[in-house]
Amino acid sequence: MSEEFHRIRRLPPYVFAEVNAAKKAARARGEDIIDLGMGNPDSVPPKHVIKKLIETMSSPKVHGYSVSKGIIGLRKALCRYYQERFHVDLDPENETIVTLGSKEGLANLASAITSPGDTILVPNPSYPTHQFGFVIAGAGIRSIPATPDEKMLEALHRAVKHSVPKPTVLVVNFPSNPTAYLASLDFYRELVTFAKKESIWILSDLAYAEIYFEKEIPPSILQVPGAKDIAVEFTSLSKTYSMAGWRIGFAAGNKKLIAALTRIKSYLDYGAFTPVQVAAVAALNGPQDYVKDIRKLYKDRRDTIIKGLSKAGWDVPSPPASMFAWAPIPDFFKPLGSVEFSKLLLKEAQVAVAPGLGFGEYGDDFVRIGLVENSQRLKQACRSIKNFMNTHCQR
Repeated sequence: MSEEFHRIRRLPPYVFAEVNAAKKAARARGEDIIDLGMGNPDSVPPKHVIKKLIETMSSPKVHGYSVSKGIIGLRKALCRYYQERFHVDLDPENETIVTLGSKEGLANLASAITSPGDTILVPNPSYPTHQFGFVIAGAGIRSIPATPDEKMLEALHRAVKHSVPKPTVLVVNFPSNPTAYLASLDFYRELVTFAKKESIWILSDLAYAEIYFEKEIPPSILQVPGAKDIAVEFTSLSKTYSMAGWRIGFAAGNKKLIAALTRIKSYLDYGAFTPVQVAAVAALNGPQDYVKDIRKLYKDRRDTIIKGLSKAGWDVPSPPASMFAWAPIPDFFKPLGSVEFSKLLLKEAQVAVAPGLGFGEYGDDFVRIGLVENSQRLKQACRSIKNFMNTHCQR
């Protein structure tokens, strides 16, 4: 009875726990911590969406069980979004499902399609659920480069040649959390060709599709002809409409994968609260000025933090998309690794960041910085980091 449960035993200690504990202790001491570690939007959702939620909640008909695959109006709204944004046609009945955020959908699909010992291809570094959703399901993970280029493609071919058993699933995430890498439609064409040839499913996480800052607009893998034969894509309202706590996401694409996720979810939940789904319809079908505004907000914050860190002596690449900067640890501090560097930054600069090790072993030379504070707080963070850098680098 004292032994740890098998599936729990396969999960490593939560890397972020040490920094979170230090952050909690610092706040308990009354310290003003600027928290850039979480990917938690700090903006209020659109007013018309909140209004629709309140309005819908007044009906006595909406407080019972909902539908595990999502109400039809919301699935149709997703299809409309895909048609207008990507020129992709979807069948709302067989090619879409509403999830409790993209994270839940991906983890439950992993459980539905994975046999113990399966080989799954996952970029490293990447969002933890991309790997551990399959680990919990009993799979083995083979890491591949996170960059959407020839390095990843070459690694995929090596993986097929040398993995036993042969890989069954490839997970991709562009714009990427944590790296902010962007994939092109040409790259997706290469992936689809590879996956169809090798009979490998592709799970694409497109949660940051609308958070982009340059001329290059993130595409959907479903834009590639024939992609629906082997691919399913996850999207979310969390970042686009600042609705992270509402837990509304989607999966769209291959009918067989959607059917598998629908079936397993039918045993696990009754779907999101109906008024939340109705409000989500209002988000997708209503005016989209908010999306443009939120994109500009994050772009301004990106420019503020990159400029401020540069003045502090910390050169960080400017992310073309997402709400994160993927920051290489300055050379002076690199021997510490990402966890100890994050703890030191918290202790001496009162700035919390996410250690890159939490996203995979190849992230240990980086930290992730969230664009989740207003510009004044970001400038304050940069001033503190500058003092921190000066203090250590002049020793």
